[in-house]
Amino acid sequence: MNKSFTFKQFHIDIGQCGMPVSTDGVLLGAWADINKCQSILDIGCGTGLLSLMCAQREVSSVIDAVELMPIAVEVATKNITHSPWSDRIKVFHQNILSYSSKTQYEAIICNPPYFTSGEQSQKGERSSARHTDSLPFSDLLTQCKKLLSPKGRASFILPLFEGKQFIEIAKTLGFRLTKLTNVKTTEKKDTSRLLIEISSFPYDYQENTLIIHSGNGYSDDFIKLTRCFYLNMD
Repeated sequence: MNKSFTFKQFHIDIGQCGMPVSTDGVLLGAWADINKCQSILDIGCGTGLLSLMCAQREVSSVIDAVELMPIAVEVATKNITHSPWSDRIKVFHQNILSYSSKTQYEAIICNPPYFTSGEQSQKGERSSARHTDSLPFSDLLTQCKKLLSPKGRASFILPLFEGKQFIEIAKTLGFRLTKLTNVKTTEKKDTSRLLIEISSFPYDYQENTLIIHSGNGYSDDFIKLTRCFYLNMD
């Protein structure tokens, strides 16, 4: 497994936490609406990828990154310390379900666990990060409801089936679906991922489709979304 990944303005060392940099994470970090958000919460920060992407994108932001797994906390802290934005990101070693804050966050960002059944792919932190046993959707969303400001937006990425379940649970808790992007690997493929934004505030609903690959390379839309992060994407 590649233990590191270099972006244009920061570097991710995966170390021993077993959470590789994924296209899902990069998509979410580039897609989430954090414009002019001064307070951002990264739930389950892993290696610190989403926190670092948010810090790069929004220069006025202060980011709290919450992570349960000790090894991931160590790795995220290292990556953030070595970044240009270490003064704006704070890592908390804590279960998000017991996390409390005086701050009501203007944005929440989370790449949640989504496997709900079957054998875990491997033992250890990576499997815990991928299974809802460690963070059920209803519990995650209930906590988001407490921590999000009245006009705040919470952004997630999930596979199609789990994403639909997630949206329905969010609605039962009083959230509105405010933005949805259907992610396809190619034009002819079915939707594989949903980028989901929810809020308690009645923002106008937006929906679109993002195709990752076109022809022999990346699509123009994918390049436009991620070019500030990926090397050789100009």
